[in-house]
Amino acid sequence: MKIRAAVAREREPFSIEACELDGPRAGEVLVEVEACGICHTDLSARDRDYGTPLPAVLGHEGVGRIVELGAGVSRFAVGERVVMSFGACGQCPNCTAELPGYCRHAREFNLYARRLDGSSPISQHGQAIAGHFFAQSAFASHAVASTTNLVRLDDDLPGPLMTSLACGVQTGMGAVMNVLQAGPRDVIGIFGCGTVGLAAIMAAKIAGCAQIVAVDVRPDRLVTARALGATEVVDSASEALAPALKHLRGLTLAFDNTGNPEVIEAAYSLLRPRGRLALAGLSPRGAKLSLELNGLMVSGRSVRGTVEGDADPRTFIPQMIAWYRRGELPLERLVTTYPFEQINQAAADMLAGRVIKPVLRMA
Repeated sequence: MKIRAAVAREREPFSIEACELDGPRAGEVLVEVEACGICHTDLSARDRDYGTPLPAVLGHEGVGRIVELGAGVSRFAVGERVVMSFGACGQCPNCTAELPGYCRHAREFNLYARRLDGSSPISQHGQAIAGHFFAQSAFASHAVASTTNLVRLDDDLPGPLMTSLACGVQTGMGAVMNVLQAGPRDVIGIFGCGTVGLAAIMAAKIAGCAQIVAVDVRPDRLVTARALGATEVVDSASEALAPALKHLRGLTLAFDNTGNPEVIEAAYSLLRPRGRLALAGLSPRGAKLSLELNGLMVSGRSVRGTVEGDADPRTFIPQMIAWYRRGELPLERLVTTYPFEQINQAAADMLAGRVIKPVLRMA
């Protein structure tokens, strides 16, 4: 079928063009896309930071309605509305352990934008292009998605707000809930207050953390962070962290989504004995941390990475929807919508910090 898609080419703006989309194969569905969030991951893929082959159709936070089923699909039906999250095979040891973010085939699906056999459902002028990004490629009017990354969505839920649950909000909330397992006794620091960081702040509030510290270089983001639950805010562009937080006597938990080694080392230095630091930000290639190893050993601190907040979308997205329905997850504070045709303006606004989570409306 003919579709409209935003095609990414190296060092060029997105271009909305006509493409051809194959029908769904076994274990896949065809989705008419309603909305799709823009994430820094999409722009990093466009800029070749992940090795994603170009030209490509990106987009990995799609919401839409199923219009066709591939062979053998029985868990979903035509007409159902879905959130499309990240791709995973559903069968490897990590997938069966409900940790699909660590699927042994994650790179093929999520970064290299291809099926396991190397194929893509999208072509242009008879030539295949990368079109299975995160097993969806949802910067398009229609997408072929794997059923392993689908979660049903009730018709009354606002699609543009629900897009962020597929990746950005899921990563931040999952890091706090699943990885750090925050609770009422914790003093948690969140470093970086974009979509992921602000989601982490909302999660920390839901978890009842005793103190929630938001750190960023943008005063407007810190205002939003406080409105969403931060009890302390630090503008690290104008304040030194250690003196600003001295009264807290250190952090029990920290979460970095900046990927900046200097910020990560500062977060680590603020941890109390046995404190834990989780990392979810993309760092420059070859970036390294400098940690004093004896200090790491005797303090009992720990540092670990996380993919998608260690979440299984099939259970975690419904939980986030429940929080949203209870008013505990005010996604409207994060999202700004744009018509699909304004994808380049939306991306520019995100990079400039003018918006937190831009979402494209396809219909």
